[in-house]
Amino acid sequence: MTDKTQTKAVSKAPLTDEEFVNKYNGGRKIIDFVGHKKIFFGISLSIIIIGIICNFIFGTQLDIQFSGGATLKFSYSGEINQSELTDFIQAKTTEDRITTTYAQDLMGNSGTTVTVQFSGNDSIKTDIQKNLESDLQKQYPDNDFKCLESNSVDASMGFSFLLKCLTAVAIAAVLMVLYVTIRFKKIGGLSAGVMALVALFHDVAMIYFMYVIFQMPIDASFIAVVLMILGYSLNDTIVIYDRVREEKKLVGSKTDVGKVFNLSCTKCIKRTIMTSITTLSAILVVYIVACAFNITSVQSFALPMIIGIVSGCYSSICIAGPLWVMWQRHKKAKKAAAKAA
Repeated sequence: MTDKTQTKAVSKAPLTDEEFVNKYNGGRKIIDFVGHKKIFFGISLSIIIIGIICNFIFGTQLDIQFSGGATLKFSYSGEINQSELTDFIQAKTTEDRITTTYAQDLMGNSGTTVTVQFSGNDSIKTDIQKNLESDLQKQYPDNDFKCLESNSVDASMGFSFLLKCLTAVAIAAVLMVLYVTIRFKKIGGLSAGVMALVALFHDVAMIYFMYVIFQMPIDASFIAVVLMILGYSLNDTIVIYDRVREEKKLVGSKTDVGKVFNLSCTKCIKRTIMTSITTLSAILVVYIVACAFNITSVQSFALPMIIGIVSGCYSSICIAGPLWVMWQRHKKAKKAAAKAA
């Protein structure tokens, strides 16, 4: 009777780390993501601090879509010194806040386009538009200057549009968190949802600071990139949570959540990284082509996407997961303390 009792007690004893690895991961090493959480948090905090410092130095630039202003787009043929052309436009418009961007005219067989943005103006005055086109044609008679587009955005309308875009991002984030909370009740739905939201905020911050550091104006592309990365990052997080839920069934609810998470991430990290690399490669090709043809609109979309994909993969594994483990451990310790009392 005593031997049976001893045998039963031994069978219920917790597995050693080596036994756990052999039983649940075929003897292959389990990466200790939770154990390195301080390093991961330190990397993210360092980047955020650098971004905040750059934000104070450079400030946030809003495109005329949000700040209000006007845009004139001209096409021309032949070769022109772009710095001299910019100086000429600046002198003729006598506006303080203008920017000029150049790109290849892909709509035609050849030629170049120059886009002139007047930030902070409610609209383009008719005489400014006509005079500028006339002045360019007189100054460069052999380059066939033509006005292709003329757009104006009122400052109040631009601000209203910005608020609507931010509201769309907020609603999308809340709905995503609710979905995670409901779907993953068995592993602490609320904690899983909140930490997924933290990871999403992390990714948005990375994209925003990229715009600040590269001094890119925040426009509609920024909102589109943010929404896409929110979905991409959350998908990675859901894959990991789903694996945690499955592994928890196998190892038992009494196993430390840190071990469960490390096991789950180790098993699905190859799939997560390969998916990210595949997506990243496609976006990188788009960015290279955009740089080769000087398509600034595509560049301003592809570059943030590259940063967002890397950040989304990183935050799902190194931010959301370890934070979820910390929450669960704190919750367990709190229950144990309540029972002891």
